[in-house]
Amino acid sequence: MRDIPMNTIFPRQKGSRRYKEVSAVFRKVLCLLAAGLFFPNPSLCDPTEEVRESAIAGTWYSSNPSALRSQIEGFLSQVKERHLQGCLVALVSPHAGYTYSGLVAAHGYKILQKERFDSVVVLAPSHHMRFDGVSVYDRGGFRTPLGVVPLDKELIQELKKREASVRSFPEAHEKEHSLEIQLPFLQVVLPGFKLVPLVMGQQDKPTCEKLAEALYQSLRGKRVLVVASSDLSHYHSYDRARELDGEVLQSLGALDPDGFMNKLASGKCEACGGGPIATAMLYARKMGADRGEVLHYANSGDATGIRNDPRGVVGYVSAAFWIPGLGTSQGAAPKGENTVHSGLNASDKALLHEIAREVIEAGCRGRQPPERHIDSPKLKEVHGAFVTLHKNGSLRGCIGHITGKRTLADTVAEIAFEAAFRDPRFPPLQEEELRTVEIEISVLTPLKRLQDPNDIEIGVHGLVLKKGMRSGLLLPQVAIQQGWDKKTFLENACLKAGLPRDAWNEKETEIYVFFADVF
Repeated sequence: MRDIPMNTIFPRQKGSRRYKEVSAVFRKVLCLLAAGLFFPNPSLCDPTEEVRESAIAGTWYSSNPSALRSQIEGFLSQVKERHLQGCLVALVSPHAGYTYSGLVAAHGYKILQKERFDSVVVLAPSHHMRFDGVSVYDRGGFRTPLGVVPLDKELIQELKKREASVRSFPEAHEKEHSLEIQLPFLQVVLPGFKLVPLVMGQQDKPTCEKLAEALYQSLRGKRVLVVASSDLSHYHSYDRARELDGEVLQSLGALDPDGFMNKLASGKCEACGGGPIATAMLYARKMGADRGEVLHYANSGDATGIRNDPRGVVGYVSAAFWIPGLGTSQGAAPKGENTVHSGLNASDKALLHEIAREVIEAGCRGRQPPERHIDSPKLKEVHGAFVTLHKNGSLRGCIGHITGKRTLADTVAEIAFEAAFRDPRFPPLQEEELRTVEIEISVLTPLKRLQDPNDIEIGVHGLVLKKGMRSGLLLPQVAIQQGWDKKTFLENACLKAGLPRDAWNEKETEIYVFFADVF
């Protein structure tokens, strides 16, 4: 018999079609052998599952598991921990090689170290193929040097049922880097998550709107994060890149998907993943988010130090979208379900922050704050509110009123000063602390008497506990930040009121709840 060359059986070229076909056969044979010889339950190994192999390990990031993990952890260590602003529903993350965009990506993924999500939907643009609609890979997990990321097959099937443009087109995923580049970061910060990989062949407005609606219908009530993969401007001068990218940053901060898509269409900005970004913003809006936050921006000139590169630079951004009034991703509620909406728009909230900071800065410098003429009707309404100050992640002052007696603008100005200089638990704020202090404002709804303490919803309800002349208040975000359950939340409200820990269980004790729009 004539000898058969070894590369006929197992080709040497790892990325070739023949290699993949033979690899699949070998995997099936090994799984069948394992199922018959070693495992009593054949379902423990699915011989039909086709793992999507890495297309960029060894080029866009290291193929060495230890080196890759070390690089990602190094990026994360350079990012300061952030005080969460609400319930995280979506991120925007860049997709260049880690040398260029890894540090920018780390600003978003750092948040996930303290979050919990069961699955992650990654929205990515198609760089290598043109096709209609959106392709979901449903054959098997995605392999990186850190292991195989399993698919959320149940959620994939639900999306395909809800939206006809979401279909399986495996070829779209074979070489696509923009989706895969997100996975090692997610494997480090969110171990055990399941993946829904979506590559957008079309990024027009109708496709974005239909996909956002399908995501909203499929994900609400579940602990699922959406990640939009995109770089920004490509190959312009450093200054021109910052000008173009500034338009994107403005839309992200305002959570304005329509404005963003209009800018893309008119050429006022660039984003190769414009469709994923727009879809993520539309989805976040449907979920009740009313804010975006640009976590970090840079371009390749910042990463390399070569700002006058004749080839131009590429822009990168990390951004997050939040639901107000909630303190965690756990059990995130869509718009209209356990979510407070004070009616304040982004401009109202920005102005309240400006008022609070001006009052505090003036107090530190012994001056009177500038007078402001308030035009917004919402800021003239009467609301209870709290101002909370944080320094390096720790509480630095918190003062507020459960019910309002003055306009919201005046109330915020008053309690911002009180929180900075008259909270008896802390010394007055000093001018050198101004740069490190973060301001959080909570606008409260009216109190509602609660008959059954079991009705308290952690992360949603704030708590007021009264007995006789004593009362204690805790904001909704406190229970999440401290990791309290309902009983511990009640016990600490008792302690705040100067009552015994178990006083909440006494008939004379009144328990009230409220919602808060936290920003």
